[in-house]
Amino acid sequence: MASQATDPEASSWTAPSGSWASSEAARRSMRGNRNRDTRPEMAVRRAVHALGLRYRVAARPIRGIRRSADLVFRRSRVAVFVDGCFWHGCPDHFVLPRTNVDYWTAKIDRNRARDAETDALLADAGWIVVRVWEHEAPSRGADRVRETLGRG
Repeated sequence: MASQATDPEASSWTAPSGSWASSEAARRSMRGNRNRDTRPEMAVRRAVHALGLRYRVAARPIRGIRRSADLVFRRSRVAVFVDGCFWHGCPDHFVLPRTNVDYWTAKIDRNRARDAETDALLADAGWIVVRVWEHEAPSRGADRVRETLGRG
């Protein structure tokens, strides 16, 4: 079997212009992230469902605003968001990546600002927002939802 010579230049990866990715592996990993039905979200949904509570999934609480909550209780006007520690800048667990620091700092700051704006928009419309961190025990998050709904 003949060995194939590899050209080091051919195998080196170059980020697309303006890309946030520091490597092809980072790009693949980040592109593979889901925006719904994540493990933490599914665990909270199962725990809330086990309490006998029924909800809408990945729905817009307010139709005119392009923001979706993970769980929506329309009658009670309660919106639940299950926030990832990295993407939403958890004060306890967020660690800034060592590469592309400027990009990630701005990205997480924008996410935090959007979360605060979403909370304010929903509150102005008479909604209650419950935010559950991914590191929080799903049963604890479900209990907070139940208490907020006044069924605790």
